[in-house]
Amino acid sequence: MHRMDVKADSEVEAIVKKAINDVSSELRAISLDLHENMETGMKEFHAHEVLTNYLESKGFKVTRGAYGMETAFQAEYTRGEGRRVGICSEYDGLPGLGQGCGHNLIAISGVATVIGVKALLDSGKASGKVILFGTPAEELSIGKIVMVHKRAFQDNVDVCMMLHPGPYDANYAAMIAVHDVKLEFYGKPTHASATPWEGVNALDAMVQVWNNISMMRQQLLPTDRVHGIVTNGGQAPNIIPDRTSAFFFVRTTRFSEIDRLMKKLENCFTAAALSTGCEVNWTWREIGVTKDVFQNSVLADKYGAYMEKEGIKFPSREEQQKGAGGSTDMGNVSYEIPTIHPIFGIHTTASNHTIGFTAAAKTLDAHNDTIMACRGLALTAADVLLDESFYQAVKRDFDENVKN
Repeated sequence: MHRMDVKADSEVEAIVKKAINDVSSELRAISLDLHENMETGMKEFHAHEVLTNYLESKGFKVTRGAYGMETAFQAEYTRGEGRRVGICSEYDGLPGLGQGCGHNLIAISGVATVIGVKALLDSGKASGKVILFGTPAEELSIGKIVMVHKRAFQDNVDVCMMLHPGPYDANYAAMIAVHDVKLEFYGKPTHASATPWEGVNALDAMVQVWNNISMMRQQLLPTDRVHGIVTNGGQAPNIIPDRTSAFFFVRTTRFSEIDRLMKKLENCFTAAALSTGCEVNWTWREIGVTKDVFQNSVLADKYGAYMEKEGIKFPSREEQQKGAGGSTDMGNVSYEIPTIHPIFGIHTTASNHTIGFTAAAKTLDAHNDTIMACRGLALTAADVLLDESFYQAVKRDFDENVKN
């Protein structure tokens, strides 16, 4: 697609950038607080209080405990009639790693972006609405999926965007679909030495599954992923195990491909049960698939153009999308309304979900990188509010590539 010219004029840019820069030091304090006081998914009570109190002090109408989740929130600001822009913040951390995915930075990135858009609305140069969605438990892929089921995004905003820190910059970051399954085998216990022939070995079934999956990988696509752990391998070495369990993830580049991998895995489970004489039970995650992120190319190109003005260079779209990546519940939002989920580099070579990334997420460099990315995202949101032809191009891209 031909890259569109940056639309926002110099006065719009000045208003948005000044508003974000003016709160940078305040947001730095919040970021360090959330980094120091990390909370896991659905337990982010401190983050919820800090963020909602701050947003309320800045003139946003805040709904706490939104959409039936104690640590979700919605903060909105409206001036006149117009389009509606949604931004997402995340703030949960990882057990044992703390803010190993930089959600302290994601939290303040959402706040900074909506403050920039609010300043534009207050200036009178634009009209419409901006909403910040506080989305808990992203590491568990729960918050945004619950909100999608309750039509939080579909009924309240026309586009939705968010930022994510990483070791590199990508406006077309590949975020793939994932589903998970819990597996159990049931056999018959007996003394492993005295009467092994009387038992039915549930651990044998689990070993068969492990081997079946390992061999199945030879016929998977290079971008497919299957990985898991044994959560119960038996109780004692002198007892034939009568129950074993495991937990597996399956991932594909597109949501539409996930059924193919699910069926292959289920065949592995059934074959292991038949070959060992065990009973088998499996349960796919009740809330459903975490879908891939369908990056809206019009929004992504516009964000990329603003970031290039800040000096950021991006790899080609093809290079960004050719590899498999992580997964996020923002993917489920992207299948409902036009969405982008760019990654911004924070001056580290450490991968997400590592101790090194946890350390990087509290540095001043990482904070400054976040503020810069927020300026680009807020200006992209500004163009949604200001430019009808731009918004129609965003909608066409969504209709042609997602809805159809």
